[in-house]
Amino acid sequence: MFPIWDDVPTKKFPLITVALIVLNSIIYLYQVSLGERFTEFIYSMGLLPFEITHHIDLFPSGPSPIYLTIFSSMFMHGSIVHLLGNMLFLWIFGNNVEDYFGRKKFVIFYLFCGIAAALTQIFFNPDSKVPMVGASGAIAGVLGAYLLLYPRAKVTTLIIFGFFIRLIKIPAVVVLGFWIIYQFLYGISSLAVNTGEGGVAWFAHIGGFIFGVILIKLFKTFIA
Repeated sequence: MFPIWDDVPTKKFPLITVALIVLNSIIYLYQVSLGERFTEFIYSMGLLPFEITHHIDLFPSGPSPIYLTIFSSMFMHGSIVHLLGNMLFLWIFGNNVEDYFGRKKFVIFYLFCGIAAALTQIFFNPDSKVPMVGASGAIAGVLGAYLLLYPRAKVTTLIIFGFFIRLIKIPAVVVLGFWIIYQFLYGISSLAVNTGEGGVAWFAHIGGFIFGVILIKLFKTFIA
């Protein structure tokens, strides 16, 4: 199930959403330009839970203080597929959430969701020395907000099941509900079979999503 676009128009040009996509893309191009130092950069600027929980900067050295990797990791990606997948979700769902919040509040919302995602992953895997990178935690918060704001929106989705390949309009509540259930299932299974190796930061996705839901509820209740 791959979402392609939705049917919710925006009132204003999604400047922040586009800026985030451009920024993430530029940083990835910089990573690629490093050649053999690509992996070193990931370990240096990516988020290593062990460094945060033990207050130590492992080699190769990262920013000082090391807690800044919580932010730097949000704008880095491990591969072109990783980048494109995240940016697609950000473009589809981020423009409408930005439209609802306004540009300044959307920046704050996005960063807070990214922080919450990182802290959730650290909580569930505090001794991991595998770097966590990617915008998916912050984007998960965007998905959580979108789910509450536009549950009945129709999302044109690519369905691939064997030889069955179709574009189908599906309610956002189904698409995003399926997405978060998928994260929970794999997150729980990752705890049962914890090899300590790299992979998807499932709990970062879960934490970001839940925090996005909470923030949008608070915003609608006390601010909007």
